[in-house]
Amino acid sequence: MSSIEQYRITKEPYYRAVADEVALYEAAYSVRMPMMLKGPTGCGKTRFVEYMAWKLSKPLITVACNEDMTASDLVGRFLLSAQGTEWQDGPLAIGARHGAIVYLDEVVEARQDTTVVIHPLTDNRRVLPLEKKGELVNAHPDFQIVISYNPGYQSLMKDLKQSTKQRFGGLDFTYPEHDIETEIVAHESCVAADIAGKLVSIAERSRNLKGHGLDEGLSTRMLIYAGSLIAKGVKPLPACRVALVRPITDDPDMRDALDAAVGTFFSA
Repeated sequence: MSSIEQYRITKEPYYRAVADEVALYEAAYSVRMPMMLKGPTGCGKTRFVEYMAWKLSKPLITVACNEDMTASDLVGRFLLSAQGTEWQDGPLAIGARHGAIVYLDEVVEARQDTTVVIHPLTDNRRVLPLEKKGELVNAHPDFQIVISYNPGYQSLMKDLKQSTKQRFGGLDFTYPEHDIETEIVAHESCVAADIAGKLVSIAERSRNLKGHGLDEGLSTRMLIYAGSLIAKGVKPLPACRVALVRPITDDPDMRDALDAAVGTFFSA
């Protein structure tokens, strides 16, 4: 298997479209527009990128960004080997050479001096300078860069520069409407539709508490975790405590409020 083939998605990921995001992304990819996906944690941004990479038959290289990530982690570096030193491409260089979609997840978690390395790849130049190697990589015609972040959870110290934002097209993501989210939770967790609907109702109540004791409401991903436990035979109340209430807050009063919301839909 070639190095790029390991990044190819061979099985269709489940993705339930909620609007025209699939068609819009396909149009953006047709002109190789860099794309920015904005939305809350666990609402389906990563799954969407996986689905689109599968649909377009393109390799997908995903990078989970963090504050310790350096430009070399993205671009590449020289490493010591038995033969001396040899260059190892980073994910951006691999993607640019081979025509992959490179997905930088939660890009604002990376330092701004790191993310500027993507600038030459996101304008008409479509090049990646490997300064340490003295090479200029011209991006493959199929190459595209996609970034994601949660704009509602970022401080002013953790936001993208305008010089970065304006290089991208943008798609907004949010939690789906009740019936669609119920369908997603039921499909992904293999729980009955009525149980999935109750989980979604609990999440909707929690999302109304955002900014009033919770930084974030319960995500679709968390509902799938809870549903998966229930599908395995765990009773709904403990499943919700483990997968929904305990991870999202340590505040005793907020836990009591969420436990009460769970109790409204699931009896002991």
